[in-house]
Amino acid sequence: MNAIALADVSKSYGEVHAVNGLSLTMEQGRTVALLGPNGAGKSTTINMLLGLIRPTAGEIRVFGRSPDEAVARGEIGAMLQEGTLIPELTVRELIDFIRRLYPAPLPLDQVLQMADLTDLASRRAGKLSGGQSQRVRFALAIAGAPKLLVLDEPTAAMDVESRRAFWGSMRTYAAQGHTVLFATHYLEEADENSDRVIVVARGKVVADGTAAQIKAGVGGSAVGFSLGGQSAAGLDALPGVTGVEIVSGTVTLRTADVDATVAALYRKTTLDVRGLQINGVDLEDAFLALTQSAEA
Repeated sequence: MNAIALADVSKSYGEVHAVNGLSLTMEQGRTVALLGPNGAGKSTTINMLLGLIRPTAGEIRVFGRSPDEAVARGEIGAMLQEGTLIPELTVRELIDFIRRLYPAPLPLDQVLQMADLTDLASRRAGKLSGGQSQRVRFALAIAGAPKLLVLDEPTAAMDVESRRAFWGSMRTYAAQGHTVLFATHYLEEADENSDRVIVVARGKVVADGTAAQIKAGVGGSAVGFSLGGQSAAGLDALPGVTGVEIVSGTVTLRTADVDATVAALYRKTTLDVRGLQINGVDLEDAFLALTQSAEA
């Protein structure tokens, strides 16, 4: 049974299509990153998965049930971008209150440890920093030991050290056989912490696979050099080249065959090539190429 199954799901607000015919499945025990530009439909999709809003069309199943049923059974834990903590309660009181709502919650001390909150357990929620509040929201999300953990921009407001500790805790939770779906704007987080990446744009899936597969799919490498005042004519016709970018006199060739491109650059052009650099395409490059293509 899949953890998540969306079949031709759409959500419209008048003439605005936030999600447009989205179909995907997500196996249990996977850690999946959901990427997309602002307005791509990520948060809308997450809210529909949680039963917070209803789709205009299509069907959503979570562990074979409706989102409402899965939530009622304590099978989903969520950490959303917004949410006010009860300021008068201490961190310990707040987490313990929430965990007692679930049929088989994690031990309180384990939750505090996983969210790196042991030293803050006695502090009132109203006295926490933005990053500390995010860690409390993570603790609330895992308190009930949910089978599916859904995170929407989980490391917003966290500093570098807190983000590193957070992802360590998330990987520990996922390693116990839980399913994790997270949306993030930090593309390096998706690259490092997921075993599958789904890219959405304009409410539809535009890429789905491992980070390595997605990077390879838009051109495996980039060849850069100083162009100066020379003409760039014909560079797009070189073997393997899938795209040409020129910024401040520096040209970057996206290529699916770096060896053929470099060989042709020297043998088939009269350019004076200086400062040659060869780099692998990172997830940010792939993300921009995919989403810009979808927008076009």
